[in-house]
Parts: sequence; C-alpha cells; structure tokens
Amino acid sequence: MQATGIPRDELAARRSRLLEHAGTTVVLFDQAYIQYYTSFNFLSNERPVVVVVGDELTAFVPGFEVARTEAEGPFDRIESYPEYPGEDHPMPLLARIVGNGGLAADQDGYPGILGYEGPALSEVTGRPVATLSSFIEGQMRRKSPAEVELIRHSARWCEHAHRLLQQYSVAGATEAEASLRAGYEATLAMLEALGPDYAGQLGSQDGATAGYRGQVGRRSAWAHAVAHNIRFEPGDMLVSETAAPFWGYNAELERGMVVGEPTDEQRRLHEHVVAAQQVAFDAFKPGVTCAEVDRAVLDYFDAEGIRGLWSQHTGHAIGLRNHEAPFLDVGDRTPVEPGMVFTIEPGVYQDGLGGFRHSDTVVVTDDGVEILTDYPRDLESLTT
Repeated sequence: MQATGIPRDELAARRSRLLEHAGTTVVLFDQAYIQYYTSFNFLSNERPVVVVVGDELTAFVPGFEVARTEAEGPFDRIESYPEYPGEDHPMPLLARIVGNGGLAADQDGYPGILGYEGPALSEVTGRPVATLSSFIEGQMRRKSPAEVELIRHSARWCEHAHRLLQQYSVAGATEAEASLRAGYEATLAMLEALGPDYAGQLGSQDGATAGYRGQVGRRSAWAHAVAHNIRFEPGDMLVSETAAPFWGYNAELERGMVVGEPTDEQRRLHEHVVAAQQVAFDAFKPGVTCAEVDRAVLDYFDAEGIRGLWSQHTGHAIGLRNHEAPFLDVGDRTPVEPGMVFTIEPGVYQDGLGGFRHSDTVVVTDDGVEILTDYPRDLESLTT
C-alpha cells in the first residue's frame, strides 16, 4: 500500500506525550514542530503560523491561509489575523486565544524569519512561558516505523535522481544543466508515480533535487560550497547531493565521483572515503554514543596519516529537516538508540586537487544499522 504520511493516531499520541510533559497548553511556532505534531505543511515566512495544542487543536493563521487550512488541516478550530504587521500585531491577537492558566511553548515567541519583529509570548500574555524545544527535539530523535518508511521512500527517489544526475554529468556539460535536468525529471517521475495526493512538496519549485552545490573540480575540496555554472572537464572530482522529501521526510544520498578516468591519487582518496564510511557503519553498537562513532572515524584518519584531509564530523540526524540533532561528532555524547536515523558522510579533501564524500542514510537497529540508501560506492561505478 502506498505510504501517504503519518497515521492520525500516531500524531495524536505525539501530542498526548507533549501535553503530558508540559502539563498545560502548548504553543508551537516552529514549522518543523508543527508538521511533526499535525502533519500540516505551510510556507514559513514573516507571517506567523501558530498551533495551540490543548483541549482543542487550534491553528492561528493569516487571513488568506484560512481556506487552505480548513481544507487541508486537521484542526478543531481555526483563528486568523488580517495581515502582518497589520494595524493590530498578530501576537496580541494570539494572546486572546491561548486561554488562561499555565503556558508552554517551543520558544517564547515567533522567530525572526524574513524580517519579522514582534513581542514575546510571555510579554503579550503577561504570564511566564515554559520552553519545550529540548523535549520536542528529544521526542523527534527516535523515528517511528511509519517515519522510517517515509525516509525509506525518500531514499528510493534520491537514488533515482542521482542516477539521472550521473547520466547528465559528462565532460562539456555544466553543473546547472545536469542539476536542473536531473531534478526536473526526477520530480516529474515522483508526481507521476505518487499521484495527486502526494503532499511532499511545499512549493511549485520544490521536489526532488540533485546537484553539486559548486563542489566541482578543485572546488570539491570545499566541504560546503555554493553552486556555479561550472563546465565539467575530464579529471574533475565531484561531490554530489540529492534530496527528495516524501511527505516531509528526508533521506540524503551523496557520492564522490570523477569525470573520466581517475588518477592514482584520486583512487587513493576514494578508497579512504569508502573505508572511513565503513568504519562508521561498523561503530554502531548497543550503548555507543555519537561521539564514539565520530572518534572511530578520526582514529582511522590518524592511523592512515591523513588527518590533515579531514574537514567535518561524520554525520547528523535527519528526518523532517535535512539536518537534525544529534550529531556524529566527538563533542556530542548523546547515546545512540534504535530508531534514530543518521547520515554517514565522512569525507577527505585535498586543497588544489579536490575532495570526495559519500553520504548514506541509516537507521539504527538493535545491533547496528540498516543502510536505507542503495547506490554504488566503488569508483568504477562512479565515473561519468
């Protein structure tokens, strides 16, 4: 049966746990948190969209969002304001609908998005607000079977997008040509396969994406770069990235590739990437911490004498957001638990030559990890 999102009873159970922890009405401002507890999608901008979790599930939205919220939202009650900033700022209007008594929120007011400015929730209500972001992040860390299934579907579409990207990334083509073509065709394939109920997109220009973010040739040595319309040349090292949100949930698939025949040095660096990633896979054991996974990879780099080629930690959690906590980093001592989903992406980067990075998405099991992304890691399969 086609997956279409998180079951309503699971969403209700999430909200029940939130209310049990808070012991009072909860106000949610963050887009990802609202989606986590309601599956309601919206474009987050300077106009506050707020959800109040209490005896009723209430949405507070700008006036032009009311019709869509009624049609697509799961809310018992919908309240609105005319516009932001408006003659009456939305936050005092929100204070009138949150009720009396205790109050908790993910944060004490709407965040400063796209120039938004406004008073804190505690200021407009005249009451102290308990902040719950740490609890919410902890609740989101362990994915349910339904969440893992959505991430698994995202992985399948990442693979499809990456195959298209690799096909179009040939000498003489440009980064923009290959990326736009692959993302466009993969998105159309998703829409055709999933049908009109597919709700994984937030806007007309969102969908499956595949590209390089500027990590082409010598720029591939920059772990985070920005896209240019670079023309691929024989010998270029490439670091790809793909994404395909599936009802809001994300997998990540990246590969280090070469345009044309690899050199001996490129083969050496690629071998280290594959080996370091395998070290990380093998490091997941019952009771291990995020820090210990990253430490195992750093120990590999030290043993091989290539610590100087290291630039970034081993990975991060992923789900409704492309990057989530906890992080596979020596400074993060969070215990790893079954149901957590991570990217595994140690890379090696050599200034003046380029870099390689493979990223795969894994779910932690009782005795290790299951790799959710399925794409070749050997260099022979990754030449374009």
